Amino acid sequence: MTTTLTYSMLGVYIAIMIGIGIYSYRKTKTVNDFVLGGRNVGPWLTAFAYGTSYFSAVVFIGYAGQFGWGYGISTIWIGIGNAIIGSALAWVILGRRTRLMTHKLNAKTMPEFFEKRFNSKGLKIAASLIVFIFLIPYTASVYNGLSRLFDMALGIQSESSYKIIIILMAVITAVYVILGGYAATAINDFIQGIIMLAGIIAVVVCTVNNQGGFTEAVNKLSEIKTPEGDPAQLGSIFGPDPINLIGVVVLTSLGTWGLPQMIGKFYAIKEDGSKKIIRSGTVISTIFAFVVAGGSYLLGGFDRLFCTTDPSDTSKTFINTLSNGKPEFDAMIPALLERALPGILIALVVVLVFSASMSTLSSLVLTSSSTLTIDFIKPKAKNMSERKEVIIMRVLIAVFLIVSVVIAFNKNASISTLMSYSWGALAGAFLGPFMIGLFSKKATKVSVWVSFITGIGLTVAHMVLFGFGFFPELTKSAASLTFNLASPINAGAVTMVLSIIIVPIVSIFTKSPDEKQVDEIFSCYENI
Repeated sequence: MTTTLTYSMLGVYIAIMIGIGIYSYRKTKTVNDFVLGGRNVGPWLTAFAYGTSYFSAVVFIGYAGQFGWGYGISTIWIGIGNAIIGSALAWVILGRRTRLMTHKLNAKTMPEFFEKRFNSKGLKIAASLIVFIFLIPYTASVYNGLSRLFDMALGIQSESSYKIIIILMAVITAVYVILGGYAATAINDFIQGIIMLAGIIAVVVCTVNNQGGFTEAVNKLSEIKTPEGDPAQLGSIFGPDPINLIGVVVLTSLGTWGLPQMIGKFYAIKEDGSKKIIRSGTVISTIFAFVVAGGSYLLGGFDRLFCTTDPSDTSKTFINTLSNGKPEFDAMIPALLERALPGILIALVVVLVFSASMSTLSSLVLTSSSTLTIDFIKPKAKNMSERKEVIIMRVLIAVFLIVSVVIAFNKNASISTLMSYSWGALAGAFLGPFMIGLFSKKATKVSVWVSFITGIGLTVAHMVLFGFGFFPELTKSAASLTFNLASPINAGAVTMVLSIIIVPIVSIFTKSPDEKQVDEIFSCYENI
């Protein structure tokens, strides 16, 4: 019964998505239409597009499961950070300035912003390659998260069935994004956002009630002890490891400030009344993040109560134990849902996570294809028409999805690791140059290059030293430190902070940009 209901709900939802793609196709004629919805998007669609691109199966399945297990109820701080730093402050600090300057520069992508803001074609080419390469593992992590849910809800466990589902998801994403571009994704994001809000609230309420209410559930967490017999502090407000928890908050919250698929939402806001749109969008986006991210991490905080026969004995789990001796974190939330929810709600959750993930996938593939076309291919082609440009973007969407599907076929890749390296590289390279480029006339081209090299260099170095298992003793030593240096999450957080520090410092010691040119760019703020 549950499986039939789930398939029926998914079928209706997919039909609606494809219908919106067909509807939007007729209105998508130019590059501006395809990439930015004609720069004519209002507060509700923009805010929901931002929120649904932010939160997907990666958060709900991967991060909530892993960090709920390790930090207990204190995991809620990640959701609070996502709402305040990743949503509210991002909109307040970056929103209007991004809209005004990108419009002034006629920049449709982040790499194009770097080219025109810092007068460097090399920066545009380098940034476009970084975007295309490092969005792929994030896309694969979304597929991975969805596969865990399908394993639980639909009984899809064979390797061949898993691959078929992944391919079908990619095809569905391709159809409505290729047809409708940004307009289709924005309308779908609004519908997906409503599903996510309703679904998260229902799931959290059922989960907490299953444990006798919120207070009783927290008391049960407080009773859990470490293998040495000490209190595990999973029911305390700051948890057992607040220092490394801060690393997660920084990566998942500050990271949005430097991610092209997130910042791109501000480009598309319509100019007429944009100040009011930013204010409204800030409120809507923040509330959305509090509910969705806060609810997801709160849910994850209780996963030990559902994934073990004895919460104080982590060896007695309902889920697999990996070769490193740790439980399979990515299977925790599906296990919780299976034990806590009635059949009809499981069907709703499948649609919830599916919709959240499809919105993220559509944002990722649109960002990647538009960036590679506008910033890498078009400059090398002579007299490329807008029609041909849009066709190339549509072809690249298919290419991007094929590559990410191949990576996603490896079910053993950790969701949090894939996302951490992706966000760490992208925001570690872009955050400082983009943010400071919006505010400071003194930011230099050299400082942007140094940020690019540092962000990508540290990410790749960390992958080699700790990510591939080449140096197990070094990894063990780094992981034993108070601030776990072997963690890709902490590495990503460090690269982001360094990016903000590097740009102003390097700018002091390098050649200043042309004053007249910069003054002309910043004239867009005269009436801000």
